Amino acid sequence: MTAEDKQRFTDGYWWSNDGLRLHYRDYAGRADRPAILCLHGLTRNARDWHDVAMRLAGEWRLIVPEMRGRGESAYARDPMTYVPLVYMQDVEALLNQLDLPRVVAFGTSLGGILTMLLAATDRDRIAAALLNDIGPELDPVGLGRIRGYVGRQVSHPTWMHAARCMAEGNGPAYPGYAVEDWLHMAKRVHRLNSAGRILLDYDMKIAEPFRVPGNEAGLDMWSAYAALAGKPVGIVRGDLSDILSARVADAMVAQGQGAELSVVPGVGHAPTLSEPEGVAAIDRLLARVVAA
Repeated sequence: MTAEDKQRFTDGYWWSNDGLRLHYRDYAGRADRPAILCLHGLTRNARDWHDVAMRLAGEWRLIVPEMRGRGESAYARDPMTYVPLVYMQDVEALLNQLDLPRVVAFGTSLGGILTMLLAATDRDRIAAALLNDIGPELDPVGLGRIRGYVGRQVSHPTWMHAARCMAEGNGPAYPGYAVEDWLHMAKRVHRLNSAGRILLDYDMKIAEPFRVPGNEAGLDMWSAYAALAGKPVGIVRGDLSDILSARVADAMVAQGQGAELSVVPGVGHAPTLSEPEGVAAIDRLLARVVAA
């Protein structure tokens, strides 16, 4: 990230209900529009949204929190708090601190689950929602893949080594990526430690709730998704996704009463939202918010 990029946002902090100091980025924008709340995926952090935020900042204010155990946010003392309901409570505490009664929620993967939960608990707070490659049902194939890698730390001596590892693990999801794309992704999801090694930037203990018996089926979120009915909703699906199936995406449109589906060709889980189809989906959703 360049110094000019860093000047586009400020760093902020808030406290969770159980006493963790959590971090967020605040990209300044117009005060006469609802802020955009950007919620990252399971193993990601605020850097995942930087490209999207740089395009929208100024016209829109963007709040980009890092969930507990990621990036600059504190690691949880109890790993069993690494679950969606606790993440949602953390986000609610941030929105209350910032006095944001209405937001446009952008959620990738886990972030989309949190978006649906926020709608279910406080429907009026969600002005609109973008659900990026996530729905009320998770494809067991993708869920199994995530369980297979989450919580396994690997260190690298150089960024090129980290990029190659990303390519090996994620190649099927991004078959068109070149070396520079993998380097960009590696720098979003890794950090440099004090010993000069490059590590994944999250607490490996986020995997522990996955190992609890009875969690194999994931979450049933259809009732939470129903809370978004009638609101502007954009659904983005990677054409190669193993998390959001075409069947579930079509059912979301049928039940959404205002949901619009966009498919990103040649991409799996999850689109970066910098693809032309992702950019267009965001712009159409925000146009609906402005027109409302």
